[in-house]
Amino acid sequence: MLRYVLKRLGLMVLTLFVIMTLCFFVIRLMPGSPFDDPENSPALQALLEEKHHLNEPVPVQYYYFWRDIAADGYWGVSLKIEPNVPVWQVLRDRIPVTLSLNLMSLLIAIPFGILAGAASARFRKRLPDHLIGILTVLFISVPSFVFASGLQYLLGYRGPFAIIYNSTGTPGEKLFSLLLPVLALSFWPVATICRYLRGELLENMNADYMLLARAKGLSEAQSISRHAFRNSMVPLVNVIVPLITGTLTGSLVVEKIFSVPGVGGIMTQALAARDYWLVMAVLVFYSLISLGTVLLMDLLYGVIDPRIRLAGKREVTG
Repeated sequence: MLRYVLKRLGLMVLTLFVIMTLCFFVIRLMPGSPFDDPENSPALQALLEEKHHLNEPVPVQYYYFWRDIAADGYWGVSLKIEPNVPVWQVLRDRIPVTLSLNLMSLLIAIPFGILAGAASARFRKRLPDHLIGILTVLFISVPSFVFASGLQYLLGYRGPFAIIYNSTGTPGEKLFSLLLPVLALSFWPVATICRYLRGELLENMNADYMLLARAKGLSEAQSISRHAFRNSMVPLVNVIVPLITGTLTGSLVVEKIFSVPGVGGIMTQALAARDYWLVMAVLVFYSLISLGTVLLMDLLYGVIDPRIRLAGKREVTG
């Protein structure tokens, strides 16, 4: 198992290196410069670009980028958003806000998605199933930022909830102001979990072991809860763990709409300002979350089903 984990970690590091390399060249090949400013004289702009090696060819800039990281862990400073502040210091207070927002969304989405999927399968082809099916299609089809704008108007502007995030309030007021963005981000994962669980439950409800359970005297509800539901929860890991990455992606725009001081909001600002090093730091953050969820999913497979762990061991030793 240890060798399997080490192998996955090695692949994770290699993947992160490739992602960072591609992102570096894409960002640096974008037209313009972070120091394009009518107030800057040509001499000052040339001096600033020389200081940050932006006057060099892109491959040379790439060399300096990795040299600084390898030498002393220097990831650069923000050029426009918070000038001369190290990029990870800029993100230090924003990462917990983004993680809290997304984890709260998942904590709401997982139980509601499971309940909706179980109810839809239990009342198949009846009114509850049709209503849940319509909502599922709606929640999957409509982007989260559309729900965010609608909730902001209906429950914020015309209701009792906060329109934007209250960054100066008490912890309770801050939490209250996060309710609408959390709700906007919850719709898609609720629908995804519901749709997947409904399909798994219907497949298990028609399995042979369910007929055996009914023959032993169990009611339909008992056989579903004791057998079909339990067997349907194992493959649900396929959906729940990757939802972390999907929810983070959706929060990029939702944070901007509600003025949440998270990583997603600063990402759009940094891209518009061509704040090279800050954009790279944000991309590394999102890449680490994505790769971490993949690693977590692989490890959970080994815990849930030992056969997967044994197969991985044979793969490594072979």
